Amino acid sequence: MEETFAKVADAISEYWEAHERPVFDPAVPHVALHHPTFGAEEITAFTRQMLSTQVTMGREVERFEEEFCQRLGYGHGVSNNSGSSANLLMMSAVTTPLFEARLMPGDEVILPALTWSTSLWPIIQRGLKPVFVDSDPVTMNMDPAAVEAAIGAKTRAVLAVPVYGNPCDMDAISAICRDKGLLLLEDCCESLGARYKGRPVGSDGLISTFSFYFSHHMTTLEGGICLAGDPEIADIMRILRAHGWTRQVKDREKWERAAPTYDPRFIFVGEGYNMRLTEPQAVMGQIQLKKLEGFVEARQRLARKLIAGLSGWMDILQPQKTTDGGEHSWFGMPILLNANAPITRDDLCAQLNAAGVETRPVIAGNLVRHPGTRQFDHRVADKLTGADAVMDRGFAIPCHQSLSDEAVDYMLEQFSRILGQQKGRLS
Repeated sequence: MEETFAKVADAISEYWEAHERPVFDPAVPHVALHHPTFGAEEITAFTRQMLSTQVTMGREVERFEEEFCQRLGYGHGVSNNSGSSANLLMMSAVTTPLFEARLMPGDEVILPALTWSTSLWPIIQRGLKPVFVDSDPVTMNMDPAAVEAAIGAKTRAVLAVPVYGNPCDMDAISAICRDKGLLLLEDCCESLGARYKGRPVGSDGLISTFSFYFSHHMTTLEGGICLAGDPEIADIMRILRAHGWTRQVKDREKWERAAPTYDPRFIFVGEGYNMRLTEPQAVMGQIQLKKLEGFVEARQRLARKLIAGLSGWMDILQPQKTTDGGEHSWFGMPILLNANAPITRDDLCAQLNAAGVETRPVIAGNLVRHPGTRQFDHRVADKLTGADAVMDRGFAIPCHQSLSDEAVDYMLEQFSRILGQQKGRLS
């Protein structure tokens, strides 16, 4: 059988090499926002696992969780089927009756207005009330002073969101949560591989989340993980992840004692979903995990080159500034046009796009301004001028592991060409 599979593996490699498109072709220049991190090795491992017919969550998923925590320095990992599900699982864990200090319906959770929608929806879906605070438009992260000012009588938790791989000021945010008795949670879905004062992002909160979506720092196609230092909270998330079932918990005896007459293979102790990762995804993730450090280092090197290349245009624009004490992992390169820029964000992006340089908004911009938010009860704690600035004048350009120096040079040439035409127009 191995001889037969070797032929399959060779065929996958041959097909991949023949059909993989160049990341950048100077003859037809196009710089994409993202490029797959996986290749023939991952496809081969995925295929082998499929052929084994062992595909639902099992030992490979458990191995992936263990390797993820060991390699990156986390406590306990509970994988799931997406970063969005990871956020829902996190919010479910702190609102379920299985958690003694649970949040109750109507309790408030502070989060930045500048974030992605699935930072918000799980708060609402679990009956909690979001409280939006502003972000520093330079770092694009939530302002600790705004967090402290937003705390009210019903505030019970803070959700920190490091934007595009830039760590938040976790010393300040953690101190606020300790002083005020608030739960600290972290949505790090864009920030895998980033560090704050030597600690991997996601180390400070009660629970933190990451995403393995195909365009992120590493991928299992779709997928995510929740991390917790407390093994009991990790077990609560394992129960919630799969039907309210105790099958995957580490301390099964604790739960089985509560139902001694039940078949221990089928004990349901609370609410639950089906958010499981699959075995083929897990073996793919194991391979990606070994490559993650190299992916992040490549992004960091290219970010330095982009920032240096844009340094002559700081009277017009400002790349995102890394938080003091932080080590950025650069999900992309966010840029903010200055308020007096002689060109609009939309015009600049249109010209970059026409030249083959893809651009996009910085996450969802100010979520308070989106129609969906108005459908639900929420509180706005301040004027959100920073989030508005990023929504109105911010954009992101490619900065990923597959970019060549040639592609970066091309992007910088396009900025120089477009912005050079604006000389003398600063007001």
